[in-house]
Amino acid sequence: MRATIEPRDRQFLERLHRSGGGTIQDLCVESDVTATAVRQRLTRLESLGLVSRTLVKAGRGRPHFVYRISETGSRELGENYGELALVLWRAIQQIEDTAVREAILENVADEMVRKYSRYVQAESQQERFQQLGAELVRQGFDVEIDTSGSLPILRENSCPYFDLAIESTEICRFEHSVYERILGTPLQLAACSLDGANSCEFHVRNAAS
Repeated sequence: MRATIEPRDRQFLERLHRSGGGTIQDLCVESDVTATAVRQRLTRLESLGLVSRTLVKAGRGRPHFVYRISETGSRELGENYGELALVLWRAIQQIEDTAVREAILENVADEMVRKYSRYVQAESQQERFQQLGAELVRQGFDVEIDTSGSLPILRENSCPYFDLAIESTEICRFEHSVYERILGTPLQLAACSLDGANSCEFHVRNAAS
């Protein structure tokens, strides 16, 4: 699951990234906080895999650790694709040739189905929902699988494409289709954030629906 960090942790990571790393003493000066506070923050960020440390031996002095932002930490700071996604979605919607537009969306859908289908291999419907839910959570989506009823429900507690959906509900139909293909089950969008619901809910569609 992608790490969730507080704004102060992000600011600390940004400073660490700009400085190229440093010792606890260096970071104390940079952050203007106590060594204890720096150690606690480094320990937390290291446990999340966002910071790495290297033991350095310099001359006759005592070995010391140098802390640097990790590859995972660099990804965390760089993961801000919302604006790009919105621009790309607008560009696709402006394509006048319907066949071309639909072909592009189909290619995108195929890629998403391939990405998630490798994590959804169970035979039973409920297990497939759970496998998809687990992978979506790992990717940072606020998703849960409700198995309290006779049929599972995929519930998105926050819409992952809200800005796109405001401009065009086609993204809702796109997501709906992708989930159906991954799960191999007809679905119904029974609740939607755009309609004022607290979540988006995908229910298994009965044959009579």
